[in-house]
Amino acid sequence: MQSFPQLVFSGVQPTGNLHLGNYLGAITKFVALQETHECIYCVVDLHAITVAQKPAELTSNIREVTAAFIAAGIDPKKHVVFNQSQVAEHAELAWIFNCVARMGWLNRMTQFKEKAGKDRENASVGLYAYPTLMAADILLYRATHVPVGEDQKQHLELARDIAQKFNNDFLADNPEFADGKTFFPLPEPLIQGPATRVMSLRDGSKKMSKSDPSDNSRINLADDADTIAQKIRKAKTDPDALPSAIEGLAGRPEADNLVGIYAALTGGTKADVLAQFGSGNFSTFKSALVDLTVEKLAPIGVEMRRLQADHAYIDGVLRDGANRARERAAATMMQVRDIVGFIR
Repeated sequence: MQSFPQLVFSGVQPTGNLHLGNYLGAITKFVALQETHECIYCVVDLHAITVAQKPAELTSNIREVTAAFIAAGIDPKKHVVFNQSQVAEHAELAWIFNCVARMGWLNRMTQFKEKAGKDRENASVGLYAYPTLMAADILLYRATHVPVGEDQKQHLELARDIAQKFNNDFLADNPEFADGKTFFPLPEPLIQGPATRVMSLRDGSKKMSKSDPSDNSRINLADDADTIAQKIRKAKTDPDALPSAIEGLAGRPEADNLVGIYAALTGGTKADVLAQFGSGNFSTFKSALVDLTVEKLAPIGVEMRRLQADHAYIDGVLRDGANRARERAAATMMQVRDIVGFIR
């Protein structure tokens, strides 16, 4: 199989109120990957408008995600940080992929069914076609690796299917792609870490979410140290001591969630956490979790608030990133237009 230069692409929707789940599930991985890979990180604002948005809030949320990236340690000078809508080629390639993807493929996407719910007929076409735009986001840069959560893995598999079908449909009779050469790579998922799916602090069976009506269900990245400490102390637990082995977390979703959070914040495993705190009471463990979480997150919140107040800086970062992204995107689309048969 043809090899491509390794490149990481991923994006975060600007939906507001970034929380611990976003940090542990995505942003920490983005920070780590920039040490070993060339990376492109995108604020996917075109995806955001698949559901209703207030324009002023969307603008603020785009800046919030950008500030979170930088505050958490992403270097926008060494890597590319931009918002999707500034690079028109995303939408152009998405349309071509709409004509490559099959209706049956999209009908199998579980996220559309979950987000549209019973009011499916009133969902936007954009929400339905969201996965083809996601495929375009990734393949526009011919990315080889994508850090994704389990809930996005199906969409990445679709991106691979679209890349494969494009290559099969358009390259077979193209002399430039003889000898097994392909145009689009088949991107691989990067799923790792003990807390890729962080659950609510009030209900361990539900994913941590900004839409939960209880602010105590989540730790927001913008929370100050006192608020973080208070939320962890109030986090739901059960009356039993922590187990000494991972098997003992079965059927105890709240305990499993808090242990997973501690493990992810230290870069260790749940087994490491239980080796340190197992058989002890929750109050001791929670105190340690408070100290650790405040140490890791409070400085990020302070820096986020400082950066968000500096609109000129944040907007400049996004413009610079968009200019660099656009150079790559334009080169890809020039070749795609030729491959498809468009005249330019």
